[in-house]
Amino acid sequence: MTGNINQNESKQYCTPGKILDFSDPFSTEVKPRILLMGLRRSGKSSIQKVVFHKMSPNETLFLESTNKICREDVSNSSFVNFQIWDFPGQIDFFDPTFDYEMIFRGTGALIFVIDSQDDYMEALARLHLTVTRAYKVNTDINFEVFIHKVDGLSDDHKIETQRDIHQRANDDLADAGLEKIHLSFYLTSIYDHSIFEAFSKVVQKLIPQLPTLENLLNIFISNSGIEKAFLFDVVSKIYIATDSTPVDMQTYELCCDMIDVVIDISCIYGLKEDGAGTPYDKESTAIIKLNNTTVLYLKEVTKFLALVCFVREESFERKGLIDYNFHCFRKAIHEVFEVRMKVVKSRKVQNRLQKKKGATPNGTPRVLL
Repeated sequence: MTGNINQNESKQYCTPGKILDFSDPFSTEVKPRILLMGLRRSGKSSIQKVVFHKMSPNETLFLESTNKICREDVSNSSFVNFQIWDFPGQIDFFDPTFDYEMIFRGTGALIFVIDSQDDYMEALARLHLTVTRAYKVNTDINFEVFIHKVDGLSDDHKIETQRDIHQRANDDLADAGLEKIHLSFYLTSIYDHSIFEAFSKVVQKLIPQLPTLENLLNIFISNSGIEKAFLFDVVSKIYIATDSTPVDMQTYELCCDMIDVVIDISCIYGLKEDGAGTPYDKESTAIIKLNNTTVLYLKEVTKFLALVCFVREESFERKGLIDYNFHCFRKAIHEVFEVRMKVVKSRKVQNRLQKKKGATPNGTPRVLL
């Protein structure tokens, strides 16, 4: 591919293995929890390190087994704003010493990781126990099952393993009279982009304004002659939203690779000689022409978000129209942020009033925009 890149990014992008520490005005609000659960050595900590800490998949081989609950705030952007709780596989969190009701009551999503290369009968039993207990406390939890480490399986074996786990897990729920519990299943691996796509879909469910974002993207691509568009969190490569056309894995991988290239070049050329400046700003853009008459087009939306589009070369000749429509789209996204700011301010006032009355908020917090 050939590239024409004028993209910049924050200096912190250049620091490997570190989550960016942007100052987020909404970081003090109540954040939904995403719980990472599963048996020992199923790959929970590796997933977290690869997605949110930019750790190389090969480096995860040297991670020590988690022996305590690890809680971490993820505040890459005002859209991706939640807590991840990584549970060690050997701890029985239903022990009387654990307040599991408190844990599940504030949970937005529960990710259960199953090692597809191991005997998963014990994992399915733990999955059933976890889901049924959690559902009794909080019926609003999204239950996500990552069938992990599928990089070592053939394509046929992947399909068969997913079908078997899906069938057994749902049969267990049906036998318990809990057919209304919905489980979502994903084939994942830290050695490709499947783990980023799976996490994208998990996070999207925690964004109540997702239909608004999807509608804005649909309007944008239909009026610009664009084939596919993603709204990316540039730190984690999680896509916050996309248009209504189906997501092709190869297309998503190309977008992720483009973000990596853009960030790497920005770290080298985006700063002044003394290291000063803000490499990622509203003028940041990138164009990469592929050898199949397709153009990848990246534009900065906010200091956290980027729009990545797939455009045919003949459609990209009308770049002026695309840029004008992007300006309208960007303005609409910023209006969504402004609405969120008003909601957050209102929530803070309500929280202060509740504290004065001695009340404590209950239920499942959601990501607010």
